[in-house]
Amino acid sequence: MSVRKRARNQLAYVERKDDSGDESYSSLTIHKKKVRWESDVEAVEQATEYSESEDDSNTLEKIYLTTWCKHGRVGCAYYDSVKCVIYVLEDTEESRHFDLIDMLILQVNPQVILTSSKSDDDFIDKIRQRMDISGGLFQIRPHKDFTPSKGRDRLLSLRLFSSLLSPDWGAPALPDASSNTPNRKNAYDFNTCPSDANGDPTTKRWNALMRLSNFTSVENSPLCIASIGALLDHILRERVIHDLDENEDIGSLNVRDIEILSLDQVMHINADALFSLQIFENESHASVHSEKTKEGLSLFGTLNSTKTSIGKSLLHTWFLRPSLSIPTINARHDAVACFVAAENLGSAQVMRIHLKGINNVPRILGDLRTGRAKISDWQGLVKFSFHSIMLRETIGELHQSTGVDITKKLISTFDVASFTKIGSKINETIDWEESSNVGRVCVRPGIDEELDNRKHVYHGIDSVLSKVAEQICETVSYDFALSLNVVYFPQLGSGFLICVPMLERWQTEQGIQAIEGWFFQFSSDAYAYFKSQEMHDMDEHIGDLHSSIVDREIEIIQELLEEILIYDKSINNACDVCAELDCLLSFAEASRARDYQRPQMVEDNVINIVQGRHPLQEQVVDTFVPNNAYLVGGLGVDTSSMKSEGNRKLNSLLLCTGANACGKSVYLKQIALIQYMAQIGCFIPAKSATLGIVDKSIPHVLLINVPFAVVLIRIFPQVFTRISTRESVSKAQSAFMIDLNQVSLALRNSTARSLILLDEFGKGTLSTDGAGLFCGVLKELIDRGSECPKVLAATHFHDVFRKDLLDPDTVSISFRHMQVMFTPGDGTLLAGNRSLNFFKLESEGTQPNEHSIRTREKMTYLYRVAEGLSLESHAAKCAEIFGVPPRIVQRAQYVSRLISTHELGRLLDEEMSEQERFDLEHAETVCRRFLAWDLDAPDQGGTVKENLKHCLGRTIVEGDIESTG
Repeated sequence: MSVRKRARNQLAYVERKDDSGDESYSSLTIHKKKVRWESDVEAVEQATEYSESEDDSNTLEKIYLTTWCKHGRVGCAYYDSVKCVIYVLEDTEESRHFDLIDMLILQVNPQVILTSSKSDDDFIDKIRQRMDISGGLFQIRPHKDFTPSKGRDRLLSLRLFSSLLSPDWGAPALPDASSNTPNRKNAYDFNTCPSDANGDPTTKRWNALMRLSNFTSVENSPLCIASIGALLDHILRERVIHDLDENEDIGSLNVRDIEILSLDQVMHINADALFSLQIFENESHASVHSEKTKEGLSLFGTLNSTKTSIGKSLLHTWFLRPSLSIPTINARHDAVACFVAAENLGSAQVMRIHLKGINNVPRILGDLRTGRAKISDWQGLVKFSFHSIMLRETIGELHQSTGVDITKKLISTFDVASFTKIGSKINETIDWEESSNVGRVCVRPGIDEELDNRKHVYHGIDSVLSKVAEQICETVSYDFALSLNVVYFPQLGSGFLICVPMLERWQTEQGIQAIEGWFFQFSSDAYAYFKSQEMHDMDEHIGDLHSSIVDREIEIIQELLEEILIYDKSINNACDVCAELDCLLSFAEASRARDYQRPQMVEDNVINIVQGRHPLQEQVVDTFVPNNAYLVGGLGVDTSSMKSEGNRKLNSLLLCTGANACGKSVYLKQIALIQYMAQIGCFIPAKSATLGIVDKSIPHVLLINVPFAVVLIRIFPQVFTRISTRESVSKAQSAFMIDLNQVSLALRNSTARSLILLDEFGKGTLSTDGAGLFCGVLKELIDRGSECPKVLAATHFHDVFRKDLLDPDTVSISFRHMQVMFTPGDGTLLAGNRSLNFFKLESEGTQPNEHSIRTREKMTYLYRVAEGLSLESHAAKCAEIFGVPPRIVQRAQYVSRLISTHELGRLLDEEMSEQERFDLEHAETVCRRFLAWDLDAPDQGGTVKENLKHCLGRTIVEGDIESTG
């Protein structure tokens, strides 16, 4: 029998059957579901859909983060409930701006943050401000919760460290399914098992300490250890409150691994960059009463087609922390290249189908271990065993996959024999139909002889009750009861009872009177219940039958669980590989559908993109114009003059100019997105590209194992942006101040391996001040020489391109502009380059009329990058295109020309009417007469009124003044 056939025969799928016998699949409930054998893979997929909503709900659990900052050093820990992993940030130096914790909160996005009461005050204020914006809960816990000694003790109490198997104790063999002898252990077997070697508390603690040292440094990271202890304590406290179980302890927490976050292997990309580049985009629900969100038009939404919750979680992590390791990136690119090959499309689609049937198995194992498992959890394990075997077989059908890293991992990790045993053992033990009917896990017949006998008696108890009721009726008079029943309440301590219809006389003050030998127990509105000697005898012999059946089934299921948990590590490792495979198949699907190409990753600090496209913009336009880009990091003012490639001068700064709305921002963003996509392991929207890692390495002794950039040590991959500022009344900052914060962060943290995007920086203030800041930032970056980062900038400050500021002939900047095309009214193309001086007055000293502007030339955006500068923003022409009235556009064009040619005074010489000219001359004459009037002269003739009349050139007629010309 083939592996495929065996796997299919072991899988049971869930069906819903109505009274008429018709079958219909449902994803809403698990009631009335039973299991049958089926060899159709499509039916298997339909059976797995019912658990998707339940599985997704578990990914919405709260994320708790604990952190402690003392004297400028910080340690953190948080728990990922999807992966069941605790991530820790070992003690490291924090900056005075707290950039590290800010990035940590952004990337983890916790709902609850706890910190010690003895944390630095500024640190507490920073966290409170961040949580007020995000709407999360922030608590300051007593310092006694943040002590390294308690944290170490709580860590050692985890099952991960406390429950260690002896290396000589192999996994026990699964019992023979054909045997009726149950696999039970008695007290002697338990006491003599090899695990008693680890039973001594001192030995267990020593083993746990040794293993703990493999995860984190206890001696050198007291803040981290204390944060872990506070995290475990808080999670346990929340679980006790939620489950109302006082017997919970730290050992019951589902923690399967502890991982140290390492900065030297991931990219630092801050919140503003994620927002500006539109990496994630959460859209709110249409209803204001719903808090649900969905992914909108974003890079994550474009590339995410994962089929599993663990795959989606891993993909989200990859997006937050792009890799810096070229071998890791190339391994992902190799996998994507393999999956997009034409001969492998069918196999890739089959793998995606099987991945859809794999649930969140780490969560399932955690629930099984703590006794919270449901029937669907056991079914999830069976489905996992089937689909993992099918994935293992499908991998063998891929062409040219022997050198692909993910296929090697899958082949080495997937233990087909063990997974087959797991699925077979669960199917042979659990009665799916009965479990669905009674709402608990039940055992199949033939597994335990004693259990079968008890069930046989229990299932025939109806006939026994009928016979006993007939016998009792013969001894009861008709005036006491015309009819009676014998009932069985397994949930009650009373067990068997005689049920008699309620009589009217019993509803009086006299109450219920029992006959001789009977004892009244309780009553309802319609019946009264009594106990007799026969009932006591039945209680003694078969009264605890139901509870004994349930207890025995629990014992058998627990034995089954113990046998399965032996393979806990193998299952979790397989799930990790499945999550990675899911992400890579998602990349391959997007690359195939959108014509993405593989980039070439090199050690050089270079960005060389040929015909690059914006991965989001191209989805919303009919035609997208691709463009090239070339940058080399570390070429500042001292080095760029010596670097060239053919006729092309190499620079670290690229400055783009051009008309408004011509695509400058899209061009800048697409370069950053292409670099970003390459480093998460996906193909890119370009014809080809040669890309270096956005990072800088220093001696390993200075590396701090956390996944976010520490601003005091410039060693990490960084992408900084000053694009699309998010203004909010919740921030006590103006838009310009937010821009300055972003640029300040970039200047303090950027290295030669960084990538900085400056889109019209400085436009939020006075134009002269903004231009000065813009020039100052570029000059600072250029002056760094070999430490100059790669910079992409766009600006409309055209006055700065002068010899005393940014001289295009000498400065170390690559100048580019976005081309536009001008056509006359008849549609013929104008000769020559019309990127400058886009309009021309018909005659010197006159304003252009409406006909000369609207019919002579028409501007068309080409969205194509060309070398050189464009010293015009074409604002008036853009205003005309977007509907501004022609009269305003005409005046704007005329005034703009006079300002650019320093002839603003010509506005005063514009032609006046005869009346305006006469009034102006008369006003000048009056002014001169008034200035000639000496008010202090003693021999001034006439009265003041007469003198005033003379100045105004008027005569007084009967008290009124009239003009004399």
